[in-house]
Amino acid sequence: MTISALMLAAVAFALAWPVPILLDRRRWTFRSPEIALVLWQAIALSGGVAMIASLALFGLAPFGGGAFGALGRFIAAIPGNDWPDGFTALHAFSLISAALLFTHLLLNLIVTTVKTARTRRRHREMLTLLSSPVPGRPRTRIITEDVPLAYCIPDALHGTTVVSEGLVRRLDPAQLEAVIEHERAHLSQRHTVVLTLFASWASALPWFPIANRALLSVELLIEALADDTAGRRVPRRVVGEAIQAVSLHDGVRGGAEAQPAGSEGRTKIASYEAALAIRVSRLGVPPAPLHPLSRVCVIGVSGLLFLGTIALALWPM
Repeated sequence: MTISALMLAAVAFALAWPVPILLDRRRWTFRSPEIALVLWQAIALSGGVAMIASLALFGLAPFGGGAFGALGRFIAAIPGNDWPDGFTALHAFSLISAALLFTHLLLNLIVTTVKTARTRRRHREMLTLLSSPVPGRPRTRIITEDVPLAYCIPDALHGTTVVSEGLVRRLDPAQLEAVIEHERAHLSQRHTVVLTLFASWASALPWFPIANRALLSVELLIEALADDTAGRRVPRRVVGEAIQAVSLHDGVRGGAEAQPAGSEGRTKIASYEAALAIRVSRLGVPPAPLHPLSRVCVIGVSGLLFLGTIALALWPM
């Protein structure tokens, strides 16, 4: 099991540092964002499994045999403090670290999910009081607000799209349709589920810069995917115009006024502007989607990565 533990540690390191950095810099991801999202999820899940499994397998190595057998012998040894030869404090520390990391990640995911669900429920309750339905647009509500806003609130079935009066006044009918279709794409494709997973990862590991990088990359890919979906219902040029019209106002308020002063604020504003430029550019000049063979290869690599990590964890060498 020591060999597998070392291999999993190498996989965990690769997926925690160089691989996300390289993937974040690849422009092919914006050619087929849905395929890139599959790969990002495989990296996140495989990386988490590899980190926990490498620690657990190293700690269980003195007990011999497969992972399940070694775990059973470890549990049986606890009551009588009957540890095998070669079981040291380092092995015990490794097992404790694996248990703590697993518990930390799981509890953080649960807490993040529960908090998000409560926030959305309260928001829906407030919307019932402070908004009104948009005639002719099911599951769409309008709020009295001069700032041009558009967002969606998912639920178990369909979710609700919310627009502001300021947005309706600012956009022409085609642009407004583009914005609404964009938000509906988020709802129909359950993008919030993916975002919750990556937000939980970033929250659980705030000292881990790659977790935040992954979250930002996934957020941009999700926006690009929603742009593409809206672009199949209205002209892509109109989608780009709507994004620019809304983001110009949001960029001034949310960037220059709301962001903290100093380098952190400047970094966030720069990231916002860069993401906006990428989205508008690909809407103006649609990138060629990945070749079908390339798509199959990326999905295959994602599946092999995850299944290979699981196999190495459950059937160690």
